Amino acid sequence: MDHLSQIIDRFSLQAGVFYTGKLCGLTHFNEGSVLEGHIHLLRTGTLSLIGLDKTTIVLNKPSIIFLPRPTKHGLQARDTDNAELICATITYGSNSSNLLADALPDLLILPLEQSPFLQTNIDWIIAEAGQEQQGRQAVMNRLMEIFIINMMRSLIDKGELAQGMLAGLIHPQLKNVLQQIHNHPEEHWSLEKMAEIALMSRSKFAEVFKTVIGQTPNDYLVSWRVGVAQALLKQGKNVGIVANSVGYETASALARVFRKQTNMSPKAWLEQQ
Repeated sequence: MDHLSQIIDRFSLQAGVFYTGKLCGLTHFNEGSVLEGHIHLLRTGTLSLIGLDKTTIVLNKPSIIFLPRPTKHGLQARDTDNAELICATITYGSNSSNLLADALPDLLILPLEQSPFLQTNIDWIIAEAGQEQQGRQAVMNRLMEIFIINMMRSLIDKGELAQGMLAGLIHPQLKNVLQQIHNHPEEHWSLEKMAEIALMSRSKFAEVFKTVIGQTPNDYLVSWRVGVAQALLKQGKNVGIVANSVGYETASALARVFRKQTNMSPKAWLEQQ
């Protein structure tokens, strides 16, 4: 499995299309207790994006508005603006924010003319929205997930992700380290071992890793292990077995790092899910 597919599979990226059509008025997102990432596809017309740093961004050509993490924002359009939209929520399996979400920018606005191949995905969603067949919602959701994956692929290929896990995928020295950690979280990962795989000195490796990934090597390792542990717990695995699978000798050792990451014990976290 390629590296991006492995990451997406691990974090269970899910999209839910909840609106297709014309917007007239003002709509707010993430104002309540349910916090989700959002993607808005402006097909035609003029749209105002509000509530981000108290500024208003006006879009007047087909664009992607991508907020991968929970962010309060609003969309506004007048009837004469003729704003046609497709809107969807984004979650990542265990929660609304994790290494995958954190690897993406806070806000991405991408004119569709810069990525015309993505228009095909949008056309599929629009065509499905106009149908009344069984499974319509499920198909739209899956098509939106494909759209998001294609968008991530495009960002990686164009080198437009300056920092985070996905930026590490294209770094000539860090990508091998990340792949080894992802494939074998149960191994003992010392700074020396990681630096050796990267063919760098310890100090240089630690510096480059922090600059590109945005975390220290050890913090990243812990975050990945907890993410893997969450996925295994949801599969019904015993906590002790999960601990061994991600590099901890005992369930209590896993519980300590788990609580630091989530403010909950593995049991409490699983019950919440």
